[in-house]
Amino acid sequence: MDKVNLSELSHYVEEHISVFHQRRLDYIKSEVDLKKILEHKNPYLFKAKNILTAYDLIKGFLDAYLQSQEETFFGEFMEGLAIFVCNKVYGAKKSELTGIDLEFEKDNRIYLVEIKAGWNWGNSSQIKQLKLNFSNAVKHFKSITDKEIIAVNGCCFGKKKNARPYKDGYFKICGQEFWQLITGEEDFYIKIIEPVGHKAKQKNEEFTEAYSVLLNKFTLEFSSQFCVDGKIDWNRLLEFNSGKKKQKMPEKCERKKCYRSKNSK
Repeated sequence: MDKVNLSELSHYVEEHISVFHQRRLDYIKSEVDLKKILEHKNPYLFKAKNILTAYDLIKGFLDAYLQSQEETFFGEFMEGLAIFVCNKVYGAKKSELTGIDLEFEKDNRIYLVEIKAGWNWGNSSQIKQLKLNFSNAVKHFKSITDKEIIAVNGCCFGKKKNARPYKDGYFKICGQEFWQLITGEEDFYIKIIEPVGHKAKQKNEEFTEAYSVLLNKFTLEFSSQFCVDGKIDWNRLLEFNSGKKKQKMPEKCERKKCYRSKNSK
């Protein structure tokens, strides 16, 4: 068993974390519009939190909308990192089997790994699909080898408390234990934190500038379309977000009066 060379690790992380930063920057510059975030987020939640200003409302909507996309981008980065380091140590490869991310052999056992970012992921249907993917993959390998097959749901961070390590045909291994499994190093989960922060300040300054432009733009647009006399028109927002008729973005609202969208009666 080889150890991961720290210079190779740093080079890989620095190169691919730059891709993550570029993807989130490109996304905020070209893929986000006000209509999307107003359609996909929960206005009732923000009303319950007594949000009173257009700025606070749009910031809350925008942050929640971007977070889910950033988690997807970063999850793909972490999956790639796990495959990279496991390949260096155990000759792992990205699996071609449905739903399996990583295959490698260790101590005369074959490990089949589906990688997730954190431990608390997935609804019941997604968990059901995970079990099916593992079942099919294990059957495939048992047809071609006599070696023990171990299915693992590997989570890049966190820890699962008060749970059996083996359940429903697979192990769930999180955080430190997961990184130790694929590298053989007990402290590997700590070693990756510094490379991940490579040029983080510089990259985030560029993102923050683009984010600020978007936040200011959306706040202005929202204020003109969903505020009357400086107050958020929650009825109008809910009509757009949840009304049974498909709504276009409203036209400008003015004092004591809101002009209806062109398709409204």
